[in-house]
Formats: sequence, C-alpha cells, structure tokens
Amino acid sequence: MCMRSPSPSAGNGKLLSHKTVLQVVLFGLLGALMVVLQVVMMGLPNIEPVSLLVILCTCAFGCKALWPTCIFVLAEGLIYGFGNWWFSYTYIWAVLIFLSLPFRRQESPLLWAVISGLFGLFFGLLTTPVEWIIGGPAHALAYWIDGLKFDLLHCVGNFAIMLILFKPLRKVFRIAEKMIA
Repeated sequence: MCMRSPSPSAGNGKLLSHKTVLQVVLFGLLGALMVVLQVVMMGLPNIEPVSLLVILCTCAFGCKALWPTCIFVLAEGLIYGFGNWWFSYTYIWAVLIFLSLPFRRQESPLLWAVISGLFGLFFGLLTTPVEWIIGGPAHALAYWIDGLKFDLLHCVGNFAIMLILFKPLRKVFRIAEKMIA
C-alpha cells in the first residue's frame, strides 16, 4: 500500500488555492525583507525603509498589509526581545496602515513622502501610551521630548526614502498585486 504525502489543505479537505499559497509566501518574504532592511540600516538612527514597505504593502494589498507587518513585528521581538518598544510596535505599524488606506490609490510620491515623513515625526509620540502605562504621564512626556531629535531624523529619512523609491517600487508592487489578486 502506497502512502500519499499530505497535501496542503485549508483544514476542510480542500486544497489551498494557488493564489493563497502565493499570498502566504509573498507576505512572509515581505515581512522578512522588512526585518533584513531594518537590520542593514540599523547604523543610521531612525532611518529605515520599513515605513516605505508598509505603505507600499497597503497600496497594493489594502488591509492584508497587516500580514507582512505582523511578521515583521513578531520577528523583531524574537530577534531583539520583547521590551517596551515592542509593545509599541504592535500598534504603531497598524496605525500607519490605517492612515494610508484612504489614500492607497494615490500615486503621488510627494503625497506619500509627506505622509511617511509625518509618521516618522510623530513616531515617538505614538510610543508614549506604552511609556505612560509603565511610568506615568511625566515619564511618557520626558521619553517623547528626549526622542524628538530622533523623530526629526526619522521624518527626514522617511520623506527622502519615500520620495526617491516610491515610484519605482510601486511598479514592482503592482506586479505582485496582480499575481495574488
């Protein structure tokens, strides 16, 4: 008697569709790419391509951008530990996705550079709820003020990266979008 190897199924005996498998692979790769690019650029304070990739994922995949973003956040916690910053990451990147959703069909690199730059500028402010819970309002305020210089760098870095890379990478993400649609 020959044994058949198990086939990928959705749990109800049905095979997963080709598009579903492509989505899982693509979202896993995008989450991993976010981690790798952040690690590669970690020598530059708060200058990172993650905001660019999260926005591009949102433009291409809508709310499904949460999948690669969740992979990124979980991987970051596994690599660096689950400190205070990680709890902020669990919602900060979702904030960027939901702020980007209404504009996802816009193709202006300048618009996206402004959105990404403002996200970088307010990144520290977005982390303050966790700091508030941990140390109270005075701690959260001091934490935010102390990080403003990094938020300014984050703003400038996000703005520049988005302005330069949005248009060429948007073309690549359009191809991926069509593959899994």
